[in-house]
Amino acid sequence: MSTSTTARFALGIDLGTTNTALGFVALDDEAASPAALPLPQVVAAHEHAPRALLPSFLYLPSSSELPEGALALPWDDRRGFCVGGFARDRATSVPGRVIASAKSWLCHPGVDRRAAMLPFGAAADSDVPKLSPVEVQTRLLTHLREAWDAAHADAPLSAQRVVLTVPASFDAVARQLTEEAARQAGLSDVVLLEEPQAALYAWIATHGEEWRKQVRPGDLILVVDIGGGTTDFSLIEVKDDGQGNLSLERKAVGDHILLGGDNMDLALAYRVRARLEADGRAIDDWQLRALTHSCRAAKEAMLEDDRLPEQTVVIPGRGSKLIGGSIAASLSRAELDETVLQGFFPVVDAAARPAAARRAGLQTLGLPYAHDAAITRHLAAFLGGQRPAALLFNGGVTRSPTLQQRIVDVVNGWLDDQQVRVLPGADLDLAVARGAAAYARVRASNKGLRIKGGTARAYYVGIERSELAVPGVPPRVDAVCIAPRGMEEGSEAAIDSELGLVVGEPAHFRFFASSKRERDAVGAVVDVARAGDDLVEVDPIEATLPGQPGALVPATLRSRVTEVGTLELFVVETATANRHKLEFQVRGDARH
Repeated sequence: MSTSTTARFALGIDLGTTNTALGFVALDDEAASPAALPLPQVVAAHEHAPRALLPSFLYLPSSSELPEGALALPWDDRRGFCVGGFARDRATSVPGRVIASAKSWLCHPGVDRRAAMLPFGAAADSDVPKLSPVEVQTRLLTHLREAWDAAHADAPLSAQRVVLTVPASFDAVARQLTEEAARQAGLSDVVLLEEPQAALYAWIATHGEEWRKQVRPGDLILVVDIGGGTTDFSLIEVKDDGQGNLSLERKAVGDHILLGGDNMDLALAYRVRARLEADGRAIDDWQLRALTHSCRAAKEAMLEDDRLPEQTVVIPGRGSKLIGGSIAASLSRAELDETVLQGFFPVVDAAARPAAARRAGLQTLGLPYAHDAAITRHLAAFLGGQRPAALLFNGGVTRSPTLQQRIVDVVNGWLDDQQVRVLPGADLDLAVARGAAAYARVRASNKGLRIKGGTARAYYVGIERSELAVPGVPPRVDAVCIAPRGMEEGSEAAIDSELGLVVGEPAHFRFFASSKRERDAVGAVVDVARAGDDLVEVDPIEATLPGQPGALVPATLRSRVTEVGTLELFVVETATANRHKLEFQVRGDARH
């Protein structure tokens, strides 16, 4: 790799939906524990300061909104936008100029993720510059690179070993776009790692060799990762190599669920607004955004301290009828428990499943949020009767002892006489970044434990059958496995059966993924019409290959999982051995 001889540090980046963090450790110190780099950022107009976390918000002010130099950074005194704490705070007063949840947009298959579309919902005739989800992620990563380089001028980030984390539920396209954003930000030596695995690496780094005494061969470790915008589940199995040495292998990952702390904050804001409006005080949408921000702070304070009976929330005033210019209200412990515990973490049995809402014929465009807010029902569906022996928490929401205990109680209720063991974690806000740095050191030294697992899903390409035409019946499509679940980084697979390849004109390849079909080998054929929810259609692949328009050329397929962790697909012409790389289409598709 390009930095193999020059790198001095192993770095881990947690590019989160709500917060971003950067962990690091020196490569020449095997005993050192990964640390987090304080990240300088604008915290108020004309004020910057280092913080452990960089909120994943981007603020695009108008030319007349702030004085010149208000967004200056130590390395750029003319910056015209900002990411971080001040950007997050501005969302309460100028929400149309703040971009949030870009990571969620990056994995949304129904939109063009390279198109300038954010801030979403901003008026078409406004002067707000629009950015693509890829560009927003690039700006966040660029800020990390600039912060690192300012602190380590003699060891620039572009020359270090970097591991960038993604949700385990990210599909091949979202991983590819994340890697693309990293390259555009100047990160030249990047490897992708699933966030739950990074959390487990952090736990191992914290406990050293003692971790082996806390688990046993055959144990399933359930990683519950609940952040501001997403919920992610993974199962990792503890194995014995036959010589008394323990190893770890990722066995299953959950679907990408847009459900997290942001949903809880909004639910609390709705509750407080309903109480205020019942007393005759109207709260408009602009004030609701401010109330949601205030409810987040109140929620976090009470969840971390059970002794607090209530917290005050403040709503900025609008108009002359409001005395004092703002409205003060309270959020009680009873309201918090009923809204968060009962609404998001209800006690359910192991057979519970998320409710599937009936979709309206017309909907506003936006992110595909989860219809069912009950995280415990999503967890029951993920486990499907599997029995975890240990549980590791990750994500800012799970900092709360109250929520941790509720999840433990629910899982224990599914295990009869068995009780799940909670693995003591480190700082849940920084564990992923630190764990990613620990993994980067393992890769650089080829020493230490590596979690096995390969691709989290199996991937398939659609092959249309050559059949007699029947009125009203479209040709049937088979999904042919091109990358089985668990395919390791750096490995290739081949489909040697000849297929007819369209050349000389745009060709559209349907593409499928499955987290459920564990036994399909390369070349396995699945009838798409009969597969049900075992197969999920994702972004298609498109190519215009040279040749006579409309001709069918005999060809075979090759797939490769790169060292970075992304999936590539090639078609090889039989007659000429010409090898063509097929690119994912990311423009969105009406079928989604």
